[in-house]
Amino acid sequence: MSSSKPLAGKTALITGAAKRIGRAIALALAEQGAAVAITYRGSRDEAAATLADLKSCGVEAAALFCDLTDELSIETAVSDAVTQLGRLDLLVNNAGIFASAPLESISAAEWDGMFASNTRGPFLMARTCLPHLRATRGRILNIGSLGGLHPWSTHAHYCTSKAALHMLSQTMAKAWAPEISVNCIAPGMIVQGEVGEAYEHFAHKTPMQRNGTSADVAAAALFFATGPHFITGQLLAVDGGLGLNS
Repeated sequence: MSSSKPLAGKTALITGAAKRIGRAIALALAEQGAAVAITYRGSRDEAAATLADLKSCGVEAAALFCDLTDELSIETAVSDAVTQLGRLDLLVNNAGIFASAPLESISAAEWDGMFASNTRGPFLMARTCLPHLRATRGRILNIGSLGGLHPWSTHAHYCTSKAALHMLSQTMAKAWAPEISVNCIAPGMIVQGEVGEAYEHFAHKTPMQRNGTSADVAAAALFFATGPHFITGQLLAVDGGLGLNS
């Protein structure tokens, strides 16, 4: 591995990285030399394809099943990642769910399910990875949302779960310093491929006059993965300025 790659010799674990934003982050890290373990739950075929693409970058890689609502499944995935790749330098809590519903129609089960995936899961994953990250003076990056910064009236359970993840990121940063740096990215409207009129509406609302892409989020993740360890407790909106108009 070329020493010119800033993540050569490092290992990352990225949850929910079989496709979309997680896949883009995984590939960006691998291209910079990191060995990468990804987790998946229902996207087995996509995970296999992403694993092949990671290995084509010339790095070690693993694809591991993980149900973030199951504490034992998390512990098994982390143990397997460290066993297969040897160490852990970076955890990216990317996996999560998105849903919309009128506030008054959200059931208790829907509310709890949202928090189980978007807030409880990242907490359990980070806690499980903690001893491994302390050993390497590693990093945690949580993927929040612009919805955690602005109240979207038809996404109350989603927005609230992401706002909680933002606060959890700051709490982790304070609790686990100085060994571990913890930061959070809040993506705005992120699209892939052709989009409909609704998405074009958001592009017109955005000061940068376009919607974001997975590559935009991956570039921000790469910054936190390779930048100064001294940067911690930060929340970076990757939204083209959309939040300025929210």
